[in-house]
Amino acid sequence: MREITDTSGIIEKGIGGFYYVRTADGLIECRAKGLFRKMKITPLVGDFVTVRRPETGYALVEDILPRTNQFERPPVANVTQMAAVVASANPRPNLAVFDRLLTEGERAGVNILVCVNKTDISSGEELAKIYEKAGFDVLRLSAERGEGIDTLADRLRDNVTVFSGNSGVGKSSLLNLILGREAFETGAVSERAQRGRHTTRHCELVRLENGGFVIDTPGFGSFGLQPIAASELAALFREFDKYAGNCRFQDCSHTVEKGCAVLEALNKGEISESRHKSYCNMYEELKKLKEWEL
Repeated sequence: MREITDTSGIIEKGIGGFYYVRTADGLIECRAKGLFRKMKITPLVGDFVTVRRPETGYALVEDILPRTNQFERPPVANVTQMAAVVASANPRPNLAVFDRLLTEGERAGVNILVCVNKTDISSGEELAKIYEKAGFDVLRLSAERGEGIDTLADRLRDNVTVFSGNSGVGKSSLLNLILGREAFETGAVSERAQRGRHTTRHCELVRLENGGFVIDTPGFGSFGLQPIAASELAALFREFDKYAGNCRFQDCSHTVEKGCAVLEALNKGEISESRHKSYCNMYEELKKLKEWEL
């Protein structure tokens, strides 16, 4: 992480045109300089910025330092890690949506923690197996019982971690336990709709005592694919890596072709059916968007 000084810092929160920048001199309320609007540049939570403090009026975000990455949804920057949270039950896991979320983490090049929460309701064993087989670091957690929280807190150390996942999976509950206070509002899950009420209304970066920051983000109900060519999608499914180079055809789509090493691995149980199904659905969706093809 970059050094924080009296005149530079990191944006912790942005609300209503105001940006709250953590500097060595404390938290400063700022406006963005007018040139940003003309250049259609929007400061993001997680941005490292320089700050100018005039003798009168608001402090200004003067410059945005180069970003290492940027998420469109949620709108945050310079993330080093994603904690992708899925509930073992209540709400029922929607793996198609969850896998879309993971592809965004892969695109951004961040470390990904798969957090299976609510193991007090259901063990989450099958979910854990799917993502462990795919090569992810998986934590089984229970915010209700406080299980696995110390391990999760240790994985957050010295990172800027974005917590993402569907509404109601327990992101805010996990964060409150890690922080030791009710920093984030929590909400109940609708039994009928099997989804939670959005409790996070804006992105906010919160400092951890053991070093690093966490970001809680509004839950996602639909997660749109970012503009990439269909042919690039396989690279975002890490379990395909050791097989894709052995396919009969160099331009293999890994969906129906004979001689496809990925499909052979699928048939042998080395790749999970749900992950491959998610890949195929995304691949077909991207194929229809001709303007994104290279």
